Amino acid sequence: LRPWSLRRGLIARADEILESVALENRRAHTAAALSHGDQRKLEVALMMALEPRVYMFDEPTAGMSVDEAPIVLDLIARLKQDTSKIILLVEHKMDVVRSLADRIIVLTNGACVADGEPAAVIASPVVQEAYLGIAPKDKGNAA
Repeated sequence: LRPWSLRRGLIARADEILESVALENRRAHTAAALSHGDQRKLEVALMMALEPRVYMFDEPTAGMSVDEAPIVLDLIARLKQDTSKIILLVEHKMDVVRSLADRIIVLTNGACVADGEPAAVIASPVVQEAYLGIAPKDKGNAA
């Protein structure tokens, strides 16, 4: 009797997680049969099922459609609300970084070039030149 009640609890938890990642209607599909975006959502669901203390996301919206990306970003934002969890995000899309980050660390060729609060890091001339394509201001040195 006990194994069946445990199994029911696990199935209920899996269904809850699938619903939170908007995959409840694809419950019977294999992972290989899912679209790329749905596979990314399933990856998040699998992490959620493990209940880790640290979540690591490597470009979580890469290859997703405009409709799919907000679901994953919203999931990450919800995970971030649990202050006992740590979210590490590797991302090149600055709009995603701005919306999710409390702290930004910028690496160039393996070296840390900026570390701090989002507004300060994004305003850094090194970051603007390297990642935002903004040329440094000419300091009046005319040739």
